[in-house]
Amino acid sequence: MKAAVVYWSGTGNTEAMANEVAQGCRAAGAEVAVLQASEFSADQMDTFDAVAFGCPSMGDEQLEESEFEPMFQSCEEKLSGKRIVLFGSYGWGDGAWMRDWEEACKAQGADLAADFVICNDAPDEDACAACRALGAALVG
Repeated sequence: MKAAVVYWSGTGNTEAMANEVAQGCRAAGAEVAVLQASEFSADQMDTFDAVAFGCPSMGDEQLEESEFEPMFQSCEEKLSGKRIVLFGSYGWGDGAWMRDWEEACKAQGADLAADFVICNDAPDEDACAACRALGAALVG
């Protein structure tokens, strides 16, 4: 199983989550590439059996607009039947951005391998454990 963990992080919180997701993937036996949003594009989707996407909540509970959202929108046409999971951190709000994102992925026909994982600010040990479990579920 070949997996990608693709993320955008402004403060390092979502990056820390991405590394935990990747650790969970590796522990479950997958080959993993950890890539920033600027390093990933739709033409790489077919290279991976599964993809974890991570993006923090920005502005009025939305995806980061300059790098992550354009990259993700370009990948949407490749989501149908693709095994994915979603994760990200937030500083305020209640996770509306993640629920909206998950619904958009379902509408594109994505195969969500597990419920999303979100955490407030930096991931604590519980959030790290949830991220590792998310990675394992992605490739399990």
